[in-house]
Amino acid sequence: MKHLLSLVALVFFLAIQACGQARQNQNFSLEQVQEAHKSLVLLNNQQQIIPLKSLQNLKIASVTFDFQEATLLDSILGKYHSIHTENGNAFLNDLNGLEDDLKFYNLIILTLTNKTLNQPQMISFVKDLATKKSVVINFMGDGELLTKLEGFKQPILWSSQVNTASAFISAQAIFGGTAISGKLKQTYSNQFKINDGFETQAIRLGFALPEELGLKTKDFGNIDAIAQEAIQKKAAPGAVVLVAKNGKIIYNKAYGKHTYTSETLMNVDDIFDLASITKIAATTIAAMKLQEEGKLNLDASLAAYIARTRNTNKANIKVKDVMLHQAGFVPFIPFYKDLEKDAFSRVADDRYTVKVADSFYINTNYYRDVMWKQMLASPLTTPGKYVYSDLSMYFMKEIIEGITQKPIPNYITQNFYNKLGLETMVFNPRDKFKKGQIVPTEVDNYFRKTLLWGYVHDQGAAMAGGVAGHAGLFSNATDLAVLMQMLLNKGSYGGEQFLKPETVMLFTQQQSPVSRRGLGFDRKDPDLSKKYPSALASNETFGHTGYTGTCVWVDPANQLIYIFLSNRVHPQVNNKLLDLNIRSRIHDEIYKAISKTK
Repeated sequence: MKHLLSLVALVFFLAIQACGQARQNQNFSLEQVQEAHKSLVLLNNQQQIIPLKSLQNLKIASVTFDFQEATLLDSILGKYHSIHTENGNAFLNDLNGLEDDLKFYNLIILTLTNKTLNQPQMISFVKDLATKKSVVINFMGDGELLTKLEGFKQPILWSSQVNTASAFISAQAIFGGTAISGKLKQTYSNQFKINDGFETQAIRLGFALPEELGLKTKDFGNIDAIAQEAIQKKAAPGAVVLVAKNGKIIYNKAYGKHTYTSETLMNVDDIFDLASITKIAATTIAAMKLQEEGKLNLDASLAAYIARTRNTNKANIKVKDVMLHQAGFVPFIPFYKDLEKDAFSRVADDRYTVKVADSFYINTNYYRDVMWKQMLASPLTTPGKYVYSDLSMYFMKEIIEGITQKPIPNYITQNFYNKLGLETMVFNPRDKFKKGQIVPTEVDNYFRKTLLWGYVHDQGAAMAGGVAGHAGLFSNATDLAVLMQMLLNKGSYGGEQFLKPETVMLFTQQQSPVSRRGLGFDRKDPDLSKKYPSALASNETFGHTGYTGTCVWVDPANQLIYIFLSNRVHPQVNNKLLDLNIRSRIHDEIYKAISKTK
């Protein structure tokens, strides 16, 4: 899953940026964006292929011919789905070879311009390709050349504009990040007549200038200063900030570097350890689906789902109390401190198979034989009172896996992440991504004795094989925003209903008389003196923070999503991010910018 602003020429804030200096700016005006919207016409969409809906079985290639803005186009396409890209110009004398090279892909997005559409061999190539694969034709150029496409049944997106703005809009339109309403203003052929044009609705997150929503880019300017303060005062080496409003990402910016000594600049697509955001982005989401399917009873006891609890002090605890952090569990157990020397090895073998970090493996059954027994035998403190505990989501993971008969990554990926196109939202990211795409966390000098890079920071989650109910999930900001937009849409996204609206309301609303909590979700603190997560957030706000320096907050009253990702635990754990109130101050600035339009 892999970047609009004044009437003169505004810097594109969705581009990759760091330290306030744009690394890849796209400059175009609000008028150009509006014109690109108006000029985009969708033809041949009788089968309602556009916008693309089900993504999980698609293998997409984007082939551009003679189009200078191919980089931007492919970048936006890549925000929605993994995209293989090809420069078609390199194959103009070998289109048969290009066809062969596309053998692994079942959907081809062909971007054509006047020059290439005028070439007879191009029409033959497209016709032949369309007999074997799904094809979407993205034509930017002279409307008279639509006659070249007479007889084609494949969907055609046509724009008379051939520029950055049209690339930006057409890429979103293919996936439903923006609506299409344009009509042909004249007749070009028997197939393409005046007033022809299919209308679509936006079904996924889009990308927009703040000005498109009536906001002003300059009003977000103080975010830069706060982020720079965090870096200068060593609260974190870097960060990514994302703001989505009304279904549009209007701000997405990277600051700083991967580490204080690294030359690698932070990138908006970088993958972070989400820490406790795992509680809502994986475990709670899974519990929501099972509850609405009648497979999980929130009022049932742990003993109904976990046999090993039946002869323990955990047997009669209700599932609901576990999710509200009022089961009486101890806050956490420092499992790593009890790790004996014969329980781990620096090399893997048949006995040591659980990888905790580079060159660090623990006994295959350590979680079951040691950690799980410790949790089952742990004392209860104050049942019925709010005590935030990581143990709650260890137990929820066991419940979910018992019901589904699948490891929680398999269940949540199959039912949510794959369908939503969340390719960076994974447990154990080193199994899928290169190290350079992942932001390093702590230099662990006390347990694993190494830099933690792509291995979960939380020690207990690491010892559980990188997968736990409370920690272990990694993601970039955009994928996390998509998951939260699904919740903001009351369970709907991309044309599919993932959860019922009443389920989303049940879990995200306050459900406890003794805390601000929803079921799994954190919420705005009713004690206004705490200003958590922001003094200006509405009472409907829900989300979560993460120990590594992350947060995500969703405000239905303002149709707002705010994401802050950082590695504040690098090189070692410190509290400066909290002491400087960085996350909340940025959150406040977002509300201030919004309030200026009311």
